[in-house]
Amino acid sequence: MRAVLLTGYGGPEKTRLTSVDKPSIGAGDLLVRVTGAGLNPLDYKTRKGEVRVILRRRLPFVLGNELSGEVVDAGQDVRDFAVGDRVIGRVEKSRLGGFAEYAAIDASVTAHAPASIPLADAAGLPLAGLTALQALSELQAGPGRHILITGGAGGVGTLAIQIARILGAEITTTASPRGEALVRDLGADHVIDYTTTDLASVETRFDGVFDLMGGKTLNACFRLCKPGGTVLTIAGMPDAYTARHDLGAGWILQLLFDLAARRYRQLAREHGVTYRYMFMRPDGPGLTRLVKWVDAGKLRLIVDSRHPFDDFPKAMAHLESGHAKGKVLLRM
Repeated sequence: MRAVLLTGYGGPEKTRLTSVDKPSIGAGDLLVRVTGAGLNPLDYKTRKGEVRVILRRRLPFVLGNELSGEVVDAGQDVRDFAVGDRVIGRVEKSRLGGFAEYAAIDASVTAHAPASIPLADAAGLPLAGLTALQALSELQAGPGRHILITGGAGGVGTLAIQIARILGAEITTTASPRGEALVRDLGADHVIDYTTTDLASVETRFDGVFDLMGGKTLNACFRLCKPGGTVLTIAGMPDAYTARHDLGAGWILQLLFDLAARRYRQLAREHGVTYRYMFMRPDGPGLTRLVKWVDAGKLRLIVDSRHPFDDFPKAMAHLESGHAKGKVLLRM
């Protein structure tokens, strides 16, 4: 089968479209003929080696974190899926392999695909959707809670705004003038134009912050969060809690992460808030919840662009440019 293979850590030249063996499956797995795959910043961070401490894999390996497709084989212990089912999933961190004509995935992290959108497009839901759902659940987004979401026009942000709206929270987000109409249409109550407004000058205080930007934006978020609140990011530095809770890592990795996140923990102490770096967890029931919202018309997947499988380098370059508004997808 054809697949995108990572041969080493570095630039785009470290990935190549080539032929590899079709994956085998275990008793609890599905073999999926891939229809679509979603591209995510995690993919190019993996290529660069930025997450190799977390995703310890022996090179070479097939990239790809999320997919949609049709089940062509199922392990003997699988009960909820059958050959011919249309499914979506966020592949386990220990496996990956979504950028291929066929992929193996644990049935427990898989869901039946939405019936209301094209199967290839549904590939963009698992990683971004679960990231947003898990983050907003930790921030206790709901009625009476005001949540700041930085970078609302991206793949995770567009879903996070809608999920926060479904949960009943008041939503403020940051966006450029080009993205303002989109985020307001998705349900943002207030929009901060990050091209003209310094976050450090904003007077509003939020019950929780979901940061998708990192850098100076993340630094400003600590002051914007009410004392006792949480600044949760997917763009900062992992901490000891991340290593223990999200990754099940031992004390050595916990210590390394604790040192790496020292600056953020200091900012959190100064402002009386909690710092949390989240690494999302593949979750079949959570994904099923998202699918129900999609089919009920409550949650809309925003697609920036769709690319043929052969155009993977172009698609990844576009995502890496930082200009995508919504999800960047591959069609097999």
